[in-house]
Amino acid sequence: MASAEPFPPFNTSVEPLRSVAEQTTARRRPRKSSGLPAEIRAGDTGAPSLTSLASLQNNLSASPPRSSAADGNTKRGSKRRKARSLLRRFKHFAIKHTWVLPLIVLSVFGFLYVTNPTGSNPVHRFIFLSYKLPLEPGVDPSTPAQYGKGPWDIAFVTFYTVVLSFTREFIMQEFLRPLAKKAGLKSRGKQARFMEQLYTAIYFGFLGPAGMYVMSHTPIWYFNTTAMYENFPHKTHAAEFKFYYLFQAAYWAQQAIVLLLGLEERRKDFKELVGHHVVSLALIGLSYRFHFTYMGLAVYITHDISDFFLATSKTLNYIDHWGTGPYFFLFMCIWAYLRHYLNLRIIWSLFTEFKTVGPYELNWETGQYKCDMSFVITLALLSSLQALNLFWWFFIVRIAYRFVVYQTAEDDRSEADMTDPEDMEPSNEKASTTQPLLNGHATGANTHANGSAVSRPNGTASKKKSTR
Repeated sequence: MASAEPFPPFNTSVEPLRSVAEQTTARRRPRKSSGLPAEIRAGDTGAPSLTSLASLQNNLSASPPRSSAADGNTKRGSKRRKARSLLRRFKHFAIKHTWVLPLIVLSVFGFLYVTNPTGSNPVHRFIFLSYKLPLEPGVDPSTPAQYGKGPWDIAFVTFYTVVLSFTREFIMQEFLRPLAKKAGLKSRGKQARFMEQLYTAIYFGFLGPAGMYVMSHTPIWYFNTTAMYENFPHKTHAAEFKFYYLFQAAYWAQQAIVLLLGLEERRKDFKELVGHHVVSLALIGLSYRFHFTYMGLAVYITHDISDFFLATSKTLNYIDHWGTGPYFFLFMCIWAYLRHYLNLRIIWSLFTEFKTVGPYELNWETGQYKCDMSFVITLALLSSLQALNLFWWFFIVRIAYRFVVYQTAEDDRSEADMTDPEDMEPSNEKASTTQPLLNGHATGANTHANGSAVSRPNGTASKKKSTR
């Protein structure tokens, strides 16, 4: 019997194992491409040979250069970044210097006009008066030309609203701010109020006398209420009259924009100030359209001159002038005369002369608008304006009373000014400081700011409050 072998042959046991190993290696997947040449990505786990590195270097050096399209995209992206950067810089500059945008608009109008500086250029109607009437046959050639009214007058008012926006911001920022710093006003809040009031004083310092000059060449000099209704309707006017009237309308429109955009700090009488602007703009527009311009001229002057003295009174307070107190009482007298006595005379003329002097009828074809409807509208607007004047007059008188009787002049109607921390001064920093005698908003076209001041006997610094 043949005996069985105790162990299988050696070769028969090793070969199967080797085959399994070879099969496992064959099934192993190569690693994902890493961007290297094929000889490096062959599955080696060791370091590449020098030959492989040389081949890699040759492949990289032989790669084609970047296309011109890619370079163009890069350049366009760089241009866009530069444009955005310039736009941001311009925006920052325009916000800091608010006169820039109005100046750009005016420059565009100027360029468009110089291309054709004649009356046929539509821009001419924005810059100059429209509706000049020819002289009648046989009239002395030296007779001043008369101007009518029409829709192009709105373009005139619009253009000069931009002009006044530029002049206001430019004068305040480039001239009055350095002056405020030179006067010792350190906080931006006090500087802003100082600039607003001084600009208002400058404006009415010119427009007040201009209004008196225009009035002196009309039948209503000096506040002759009867002439307001004689020869009605007053459809035409001399050039200086029309320019003054529309320029003032542009000023009030510009002030309304300042109010709507919130360029000035709101006070407690903000609603009354808005009402004053609404009534004033309504009076200007309706009086011009329906030929009550003589009455409108008188109202202009009563407000312009009183606003000048109010603004200068406040300006004196900011620089702690010794004459602030006496000047305040001078302002009170002028305010009472112009805003109350003369305005009440105009209102009284509605009851005594409006219906009896000149024609009294409604005729749209002939422009006869002096009738019951216009009487009611005029009375309502002038009475509203007078009510606002009385509202501010009450606080003016109360401040004066407290100063005379109690040697103090605080106005609890308005909030303390919220300005820079520099405004809050300890009471022991000065031996004597000033207390507001007339604070707050300037009425009429005037802007907001604290007003006149008088010395307090206790020598303590107090919070400044505002009143109209």
